[in-house]
Formats: sequence, C-alpha cells, structure tokens
Amino acid sequence: MKSTLSDRGQTVVPAELRRRYDMGPGTELAWLDTGHGLLVVPLPGNPLQALIGRGRGEGLLDKLLADRRHDRR
Repeated sequence: MKSTLSDRGQTVVPAELRRRYDMGPGTELAWLDTGHGLLVVPLPGNPLQALIGRGRGEGLLDKLLADRRHDRR
C-alpha cells in the first residue's frame, strides 16, 4: 500500500489499515525515525488497556521465578 504526500505535508492512511488497526478520527500516530526509514505507529487511546494480554504465552512467570532464584543465590 502507498499514499501520497500533499503540498501541505499531509497523507492518507489507507482504509484497509485504518480498519485493521481500529484507527478513526483523532487517532494519534507516532513517527519514528529508524535511521533507515520511517515507522508510523498508531498510539492507543488508552495505553494501559492496550497492554493487557501482551505478554501471554511468553512464559513471564517462569522467567520471573528464575530471576528471583538467581537473585537469592
């Protein structure tokens, strides 16, 4: 997908991406300069709510317990 930059520096987020990432009017976008290009990331309206469930399946409890065992030694 691509979009064009206007003479006022504006662009359009393609409709398919707006639907996929639940972006609507007022959605804030973060523009990150990676040094090799730009990365555009939609910012959630409620950042804490957006984090719920992000660590699922990562074995975080096991990692935490292993770190605590290590610290005790």
